[in-house]
Amino acid sequence: MKKTSLLLLLLSSAILVMAQDKKNLYMTKTLSSDAIKNVELQTSGGSLSVDAVSGSEARLEVYISGNNGKDLTSEEIKQRLEEKYDLTVSVSNNKVTAIAKPKSKISDWKKALNISFKAYVPKNVSTDLSTSGGSISLTGISGNQDFSTSGGSLHVDGVSGKINGRTSGGSIHLNNSSDDIELTTSGGSISAMNSSGKLRLTTSGGSLDLQDLKGDIKATTSGGGIRGGKISGELSAHTSGGSINLDDLACSLETSTSGGHIDVSIASLGKYVKIHNSGGNIDVTMPRGKGLNLDLSANKIKTNALSNFNGKADDDRIEGTMDGGGIPIDIKSGSGRLSIAFK
Repeated sequence: MKKTSLLLLLLSSAILVMAQDKKNLYMTKTLSSDAIKNVELQTSGGSLSVDAVSGSEARLEVYISGNNGKDLTSEEIKQRLEEKYDLTVSVSNNKVTAIAKPKSKISDWKKALNISFKAYVPKNVSTDLSTSGGSISLTGISGNQDFSTSGGSLHVDGVSGKINGRTSGGSIHLNNSSDDIELTTSGGSISAMNSSGKLRLTTSGGSLDLQDLKGDIKATTSGGGIRGGKISGELSAHTSGGSINLDDLACSLETSTSGGHIDVSIASLGKYVKIHNSGGNIDVTMPRGKGLNLDLSANKIKTNALSNFNGKADDDRIEGTMDGGGIPIDIKSGSGRLSIAFK
């Protein structure tokens, strides 16, 4: 009985979520007979999403609600659309286009509409997406993707190809994606997980969370902290003021901050290690037994035994080679301490 009640509860919840998701559905255009290769979506305030589906399920859905999610009758929506908006939905030359824009500036925000598009298309498509405020979501597609929003978040999951996404303030979430990826936000945080290839991740102020990444990775924030783990290939990660915490690295590494603490654990060395901190402390752990060229400086340096060391070692400066030399290790803390352990 309890199991049956739980199942009914779960089914009811699922039905409720589906009903809520569809309640603002204004129109659906079937695309199953069209070989869609390109998607262009533009709206002034709503959200945009593009999801990969089988050809028989291909469609475009248009969702419309009042500003701030206010429910409107179908007559109210129709009247406001005719008076204040141009809404175009078309298919031509394997391209689906959906554009919603005001006919003129809407002075009364209470009369504005929130118009969103959801495109369900075959996997191999390219996109051109823009919205002035809503979020953008891409799932499961492959091709050239270019998208931007003036304030909403970006969600990229299971996408491959050349990916270029921008938001003026929202957060960015990257998962299970690959190839050539460039994502930028003017202020939100960035989370990147289980992805590979050439990754370029930039935020002007938010934090960076980098997990299970492989490839040529450059991640930059102007003020937030950086944390990451299980990264291989080549990593360049910089912040102007936040702390840095990187664990279980198997990559070449260049990282820096102007003031926060740096804590780095390297499981397997790459071609180089370069760590700079203008003011805070640095703690580093790396494997022993590799030939290293050491260039270390700090207000005070603490380290365990330097094996087969040849060079000069003082309290604030170590310069020389370990085990015959080889991989350059450049670590500098301007006024903080440096603790480096070889294990």
